[in-house]
Amino acid sequence: MDKKRLELLRKVSEVKGISGAERDVARLIKTELKGVADSFEYDNLGSIVANLHGQEGAPRVLIAGHMDEVGFLVKQIEKGGFLRLHNVGGWWGHVVPAHEWVVTTREGKEYIGVTGAQPPHGMPAEQRNKVMEIKDMYLDMGVGSDEDIKKLGIKVGDTVTPLQPFRVLNDGKTLLGKAWDDRVAVAIGIEVLRRLKKEGHTANVSFAGTVQEEVGLRGARTSAHMVKPDLAFALDVTMSYDLPGSPAMDTKLGAGVALSIMDGSVIGHRGLFDHVESVAKEIGVKYTYDMLTAGGTDSGEIHKVHDGVVNMTLSLPCRYFHSHVSLVHADDIDAAIDLLVAVIKGVNWDLIKRLKATKYE
Repeated sequence: MDKKRLELLRKVSEVKGISGAERDVARLIKTELKGVADSFEYDNLGSIVANLHGQEGAPRVLIAGHMDEVGFLVKQIEKGGFLRLHNVGGWWGHVVPAHEWVVTTREGKEYIGVTGAQPPHGMPAEQRNKVMEIKDMYLDMGVGSDEDIKKLGIKVGDTVTPLQPFRVLNDGKTLLGKAWDDRVAVAIGIEVLRRLKKEGHTANVSFAGTVQEEVGLRGARTSAHMVKPDLAFALDVTMSYDLPGSPAMDTKLGAGVALSIMDGSVIGHRGLFDHVESVAKEIGVKYTYDMLTAGGTDSGEIHKVHDGVVNMTLSLPCRYFHSHVSLVHADDIDAAIDLLVAVIKGVNWDLIKRLKATKYE
């Protein structure tokens, strides 16, 4: 993977943007696609849509990747200067303690704190073995009182974001960062538009950086209503089954892009699924299958827009998402970009008609 793409991945991973506070991610997308996209639009929740114009009257293809990451809001300021937290998105209690976080104030000031973790010395066994609940955790800001917190300008409702630098790990292809769920898709969407601009396309193409996926797929609905796509792909991460004790599944780092059969929010359009798989075989892209029904993706709202959208999800295997330290693989990112570019280049009204017909003929 070249240095330019690695730098893009660093930027999208490190930028802060929990659900409801994605503005800096949207600004990054606009900066990266300046001179590439023909126009930009926004829905009223903050989703950004970058458009590439194709032939007049050609079908419209939507690529959606959510900009938000899981994080916290300041819920309460304790007298001793500790901050109680309210989770925004799903967190497992085991992965929260003993980590660094960034509190961002309304004025944009940033302060680092740590989630307190008690030493085990003298702790009863039942307490050591129990997963601590978020309500019982706190953020230690290294101050002595609530007055010190007020002097910093920190208030209830300020955002709390994981602090984790991007790194390339030891095989040169495994990429560590926060927020791969779903910033890896943001990077893929940017790169797909760059490739299509350079190589040419017939379809009208929109890449939507959607908001508030982690709390209910909200920006997917509003942005899809705005774009009115004829064909749509959601991009997201999925489980990587290559860890000790994992089920014997093929979806793992380096195995390629995962074609999603269904998840907890959508059953992929079978005609589109079969077509995408045939394109993957034709161009020699590595791929596997995904069926993670424990969660949903932006497809869950996109496919229900208007009278229904021909839609599916493409997933990237990812280790440890919804934590500080998620891992993805460079080869899987390349595979997703190559597959999307090849599929979109072949989109025309004849294909749309054939895909729709698979549901009733």
